[in-house]
Amino acid sequence: MAGATAATARPAAADGVAPPASAVAVRLRVNGRNHPLTVEARVTLLDALRERLGLTGTKKGCDRGECGACTVLVEGERVKSCLTLAVMEDGREITTVEGLARGDDLHPVQDAFIRRDAFQCGFCTPGQIMSAVACIDEGHTRSDEEIREWMSGNLCRCGCYPNIVDAVRDAAKGAGR
Repeated sequence: MAGATAATARPAAADGVAPPASAVAVRLRVNGRNHPLTVEARVTLLDALRERLGLTGTKKGCDRGECGACTVLVEGERVKSCLTLAVMEDGREITTVEGLARGDDLHPVQDAFIRRDAFQCGFCTPGQIMSAVACIDEGHTRSDEEIREWMSGNLCRCGCYPNIVDAVRDAAKGAGR
């Protein structure tokens, strides 16, 4: 960095390489834990979760917000993490599928998905589960048709929709919704 002044020099990252000029410091609060990161402004929340934090439960499907495999909860609302920049979620509470279970105790939606065999290949399952948690919390479980409508942003290539609806309905009943 010949000729760089203290005002223009960028600090070196932990590996000794200077971060790109577009790097931004963020604090992602994921599953109740704070994670200070330096990311390029263009990094999606999905890539930060998978590549920087090692939380690979959130899946990269279409990378266009069409399939829902990347669904996470941000402040309790469902978000397609492939369409959200990590810098947009600085300091907000993010929940991934890894954050639902409490130790060995599965979340009621996870348990219902297993009991109702609501998956085949399993690729869409984390996004389906996260969307189902939100669907129940939002109170959109009064009928199978309503569940289908509010879960329609999550695609299942294997066609497990009837079992997914059954699992959401069962979990909602258990939650008193």
